[in-house]
Amino acid sequence: MNQQPIQNPKAQVPKTPQMNDRDYTNDLLSTEKYMTDSYSTALNEASNEPLYQDLLAIFTETQNMQRELYDLMFQKGWYKLEAAEQQKLQQSYQQFKGYSNQFPYGNTNIQ
Repeated sequence: MNQQPIQNPKAQVPKTPQMNDRDYTNDLLSTEKYMTDSYSTALNEASNEPLYQDLLAIFTETQNMQRELYDLMFQKGWYKLEAAEQQKLQQSYQQFKGYSNQFPYGNTNIQ
């Protein structure tokens, strides 16, 4: 089955060797993703509560900026998604539902 991508019409950018708006935005999004991952690791390892709270505030800011950049790129048609087939979604759901019996604190329900 050929799935159509989920995407807005592409905003035109010049095709030159120089970086354009799409390139800059993509670079910023990649940087924000990297920073979010790094702050997440730092949060997991922070033992000092005031430091943890500061990192959490920075992480939240970074995560919000990442989302804004993603939204911008999607609106401009520079970021596309592919719709998942219902059968694949159901298979993944069944696979991970089977893992629930491995949870250490009982069999919680997956919605």
